[in-house]
Amino acid sequence: MPTNLAIDDRLIGEAVRLGGHRTKKDAVNAALAEYVRRRKQQRILSLFGTIDYDPNYDYKRERTAKPR
Repeated sequence: MPTNLAIDDRLIGEAVRLGGHRTKKDAVNAALAEYVRRRKQQRILSLFGTIDYDPNYDYKRERTAKPR
């Protein structure tokens, strides 16, 4: 989907350089992907402490268990 955006040339140039991207488009796509990934991670963090685990679960035993 073609989109025209007014992006700070200095900022996009720095993003291209730091990311080692070949084009401005590559830099913008990488930045958007990182933005989405970070937002998803933040949602996962909100679940911290809300999940109850089975107190009898032995994770050390599971490490050595043979695949079923």
